[in-house]
Amino acid sequence: MSSGSLTEIETYGVERIPDADRNARPVDLFRVAFGGANTFATCVLGAFPILFGLSFWHGLAATVLGLVAGALILAPLSLFGPLNGTNNAVSSSAHLGVHGRIVGSFLSLLTAIAFFSISVWSSGDALVGGAHRLVGLPDTDLSYGVAYGIFAILVLVVCVYGFRFMLFVNKIAVAAASLLFVLGVFAFAGDFDPSYAGAVQPGDALFWPSFIGAALIVLSNPVSFGAFLGDWSRYIPASTPRGRVMAAAFLSQLATILPFFFGLATASIIATKAAEYVDPAAPNYVGGLLAVSPGWYFVPVCLIALIGGMSTGTTSLYGTGLDFSSVFPRFSRVQATVFIGTLSIVFIFIGRFAANLTQSISTFATLIITCTAPWMVIMMLGYVTRRGWYDPEALQVFNRRQRGGRYWFAHGWNWRGLGAWLVSAGLALMFVNLPGQFVGPLGSLAGGIDISLPVGLAVAGLLYLVLLALFPEPREVYGHEGPRLVRSADTPVLPIVEPVT
Repeated sequence: MSSGSLTEIETYGVERIPDADRNARPVDLFRVAFGGANTFATCVLGAFPILFGLSFWHGLAATVLGLVAGALILAPLSLFGPLNGTNNAVSSSAHLGVHGRIVGSFLSLLTAIAFFSISVWSSGDALVGGAHRLVGLPDTDLSYGVAYGIFAILVLVVCVYGFRFMLFVNKIAVAAASLLFVLGVFAFAGDFDPSYAGAVQPGDALFWPSFIGAALIVLSNPVSFGAFLGDWSRYIPASTPRGRVMAAAFLSQLATILPFFFGLATASIIATKAAEYVDPAAPNYVGGLLAVSPGWYFVPVCLIALIGGMSTGTTSLYGTGLDFSSVFPRFSRVQATVFIGTLSIVFIFIGRFAANLTQSISTFATLIITCTAPWMVIMMLGYVTRRGWYDPEALQVFNRRQRGGRYWFAHGWNWRGLGAWLVSAGLALMFVNLPGQFVGPLGSLAGGIDISLPVGLAVAGLLYLVLLALFPEPREVYGHEGPRLVRSADTPVLPIVEPVT
């Protein structure tokens, strides 16, 4: 983030940000990460405990459990940006190889497109529905199309200008959306009943599958930030205390208890007063919210839709453009952002009006996150075994089309990290249990409980450490203090060779 004006277009791609331009603070990371989740999309996730049949209090317990666990998993991923001055996908070169780092790039690419689509759809639906109830706007495909288009183009413009403008938008979004959610206390205080019992009680066969499933859906929200958290933290100086950086990432997710609680509480009201909107077979949280809202709250609903859609959309699409430019260096960050943004907009319209993918995209997002969680564990354990030491120049070998360096390993692939990810992600997908959407071959082994994320996290951690022990990495990839927990080998490292012109 340079010292230029707010509307100066950011030119940096994934190359290391110069120290002179790294003047962001941990609180800026908090604003962007919290702002990106302080939206209707998170409220929809907050409604899932009620959709699963839990009581309000059991739903709140599942929400807190998932949120704290997810925040703890996410927080260490904030350290790579300040340390290496680049995004997390590039930093993963140290553990998956300079070619293997494309795993992180495509995980963040797919996750961002999925969440960008969910954000535009949910916010557009809320805006059109609120305007229909408030001023009689026709509830037609044309109205939805215009709303989606406005959202998507505004988001694309912000992302083209870059990090400074995105940070400005999120500063406004965090305060405004939080205030509007708090207004919901007054809007729904008379209807809210914390003693809402739900349909599933402790002792029922479905209680624990419902409780664990709800917690894992909440946990998936913080995990979804893992692949591109470094997109924002790379502007924080390397000298910033690591505890403060991790605290910013951790607290940004704990703060999302606000939209999660809003979704949980309003879903319990909807289940009582307009139960047809929380039918698990065809849930419509936004429609239910508008059905139970007092008339004066329609304007705040529309504002939350507008502000939240901008915030989530920018945090998703910015990272998408950045990662695409890193995989295809011929594209500048701006060119990649415009290209991916345009494709995403086309996907949003086709998915909504031609293919009816609005339900399928949430399943797709869940599966991508299931694959991202093991990658995050490998990154964290890699950081621990390397004692937080990295060679920033060797990390950029792929982007510069060079060969060799500390992280070249076997022709640019580190099969220790890559192998651990492939096995753990594949096994985790086999344990996915999303009834009516996707059930893996082993999805029913735990009595209907979706244990895909715990399996992926545990197998990735164990297998990666075993592979590091059996096949030690070269001594050159560690700092002067040497490795932690594992041993190294005296394997020669090829020098960095410039590309042939």
